[in-house]
Amino acid sequence: MDVQLKRGLLDVCVLAAIKNEDSYGYQIIKDMKPYLELSESTLYTILKRLETAHMLTVRTAEHGGRLRKYYHITDVGRARIEEFVGEWDEIMSIYQFITREEN
Repeated sequence: MDVQLKRGLLDVCVLAAIKNEDSYGYQIIKDMKPYLELSESTLYTILKRLETAHMLTVRTAEHGGRLRKYYHITDVGRARIEEFVGEWDEIMSIYQFITREEN
């Protein structure tokens, strides 16, 4: 898959994983596992990119005697999900064009 396309899709997937409640890295990976495999290194790269883009914020909290980073989606992140959903018809049209059979 094209790297840029995959990057954009993964960004939206990570945002969708935290859209209903704050979460932490390992939980995000578990939540996404039924749909796609994502390594920790890839996830943390995405989380950092989304934080830099103001699509999520990070807070640290103690859990079981250890510090854990929790990620929270921002309005900018929610808008990115809405933008993606709005683009879906166009994405499907492109897919149909590419996979059409010649007569």
